[in-house]
Amino acid sequence: MAPKGNERTVKRVVAENRKARFSYEIVDTYEAGLVLTGTEVKSLREGKANISESYATDEGGEIWLINSYLPEYLQANRFNHETRRRRKLLLSKREVNRLQGAVNREGMSLIPLRIYFNERGRAKLELALGKGKKLHDKRETSKERDWNRQKNRLLKERG
Repeated sequence: MAPKGNERTVKRVVAENRKARFSYEIVDTYEAGLVLTGTEVKSLREGKANISESYATDEGGEIWLINSYLPEYLQANRFNHETRRRRKLLLSKREVNRLQGAVNREGMSLIPLRIYFNERGRAKLELALGKGKKLHDKRETSKERDWNRQKNRLLKERG
């Protein structure tokens, strides 16, 4: 069956930074567009991107994605893009000011969580504003996660 017009379609996640939620306490998330070339979009559609080592920074009133890896598109030959180039993020002026204030005043970090294609087929980046966790916070998170797993198993068995 084809989906009806009023039903929401599922976002297609291309790359995800799974370690970010473990290493950072996420305060707020934003959806940002990406300025990409044609070969970068085709490479993203193949689903081989990596943002686990990337971060975002503010420079000159703009937010930039640094160290994200988009592999070369094989059919592009000499018209290919650089794999780890800086990519500009598209946010409203109000969001940019809010993020700059949080980074400069409160010492927070801009962490990319995932790249996905929205319902209209546009590449979007979910950007998080977060504080780095200390080692004891990471241990507490893993203890809580393990306890929740055990609790769910026990509830399932006794059902």
